[in-house]
Amino acid sequence: MDPSRQRARESGGEVLSDEELLLSLLNSAPMIEGRPTDGLEGAAGRDLARAWGGTGSASELVRLRRARQALQTMVREDEGAAVGELTDILDEAVRTPRMTPNGVAWDLRVPDDHRLAVEAVLAWSMVITEFPDRLRACANEECTRFLVDHSRPGTAKWCSMAVCGNRMKARTHARRAKS
Repeated sequence: MDPSRQRARESGGEVLSDEELLLSLLNSAPMIEGRPTDGLEGAAGRDLARAWGGTGSASELVRLRRARQALQTMVREDEGAAVGELTDILDEAVRTPRMTPNGVAWDLRVPDDHRLAVEAVLAWSMVITEFPDRLRACANEECTRFLVDHSRPGTAKWCSMAVCGNRMKARTHARRAKS
């Protein structure tokens, strides 16, 4: 596990770290200049996995791609289409309780190459439980990124106001100006 994630968990920042892992995985296949990219390929993929405490092995990257695809399907389509795939990813995972001075901690037992994919699926489950209807795809149809909406009214639409938000608002303004 990445030491910064461990510190975040110990200081009560587990939700944010799990959410960051989930968004990092979901957003690892962005459109750049109209072209799909895969941040889990080659050295970049190994570096991303290692940054989150993974092994960076080829088999881990394959599992992460499977998890990313299944999670993206669950968020975009919400039809349960990827439940079987997510079940397969969790198949060998076991969580065991351990008492600490701060209460019960849960240890995850899973093969090293499976850990990040399992943690991402568990993070997705936590996010949709803690923040119902707040995990969503960016409203810009040309964007492939995701966001967790923490705004009070729950109306955030874009992965980034600076990029997609401004772009979409400029298009809306241009359409109105033409009319």
